[in-house]
Amino acid sequence: MLLAHDLLLLLLDDESGKLSASMHAPDKALAGAVLIELALNGAIDVGGAQDTVKPGRVKALDGKVPAHPVLRSAAEIVRANEGRKPDHVLGPIAKGLREELADELVREGILRRQEKRVLGLFPVERLPAADSAHEDALRTEITAVLAGQRRPDERTGPLISLLSAMNVVTRVFDVPDARAAKQLAKEIAKSDWAAAAVRRAVEAVQSAAVVAVVAATSASAAGSG
Repeated sequence: MLLAHDLLLLLLDDESGKLSASMHAPDKALAGAVLIELALNGAIDVGGAQDTVKPGRVKALDGKVPAHPVLRSAAEIVRANEGRKPDHVLGPIAKGLREELADELVREGILRRQEKRVLGLFPVERLPAADSAHEDALRTEITAVLAGQRRPDERTGPLISLLSAMNVVTRVFDVPDARAAKQLAKEIAKSDWAAAAVRRAVEAVQSAAVVAVVAATSASAAGSG
C-alpha cells in the first residue's frame, strides 16, 4: 500500500464515497505523497552543494527503479525533468493519479464503485468503503500521533504533513482539541521523522508539495469567494 493510497482513503468519506466539496487540491496532495515516497525509497534525490544538478533540484537515481507502476511512472517523470524544482513535477504526476489509485483499491476490495445520478440525470461515480480494516488501523496510528502518544514515522509523518497543508486534519480526524491537533500537525511537518540519509530530499520534496497544495487551496478559495 502506497502513501498515496492511504491519503486517498483518509480523504474519502467511507459511506458516501466522495471527497468533501470544500476539500481543495487533493490531487496535488496525492502527487506529493508519491514524490515523498520516492524520496524515502531512495529512487529520487535533491541536489546538494556538490552535485550534477543545482541545489534543491530533483534527480532520479540510477539503479533505483520502483516496482509499483505508480511510483515507476512518477520516477520516469522526475528523470525527464531532472534539474527542475520539485514542484514542477507535481502537476504531471497528478494527472490521472487519483483514478489509478482508486482502481487499485477497488481491485484489492478496499473500495467499491457505486454509480449515482445527480438530479436523476447525470451519472456520478462514488467510492464508498468495502473493507475498512486497513484504514481503521491507519487511523488508530495517526490518532495516537496527534494525541502525542506516539512519534511520527515515515508513514504517519508525511500523511499528517499533507493533511495539515490541506487544512483538513480536524475534518478527517475526530480530535478532542482541534487547535492543539492542528498545531501539532504543523510541528510534525517540520520534525525529523525521515531517516537522516534521505532527510534533505524528503524535506525539499515535502516543502514543495506543501507549498503547491497551499497555493492551490488559496487560489480555489479566492475563486469561490
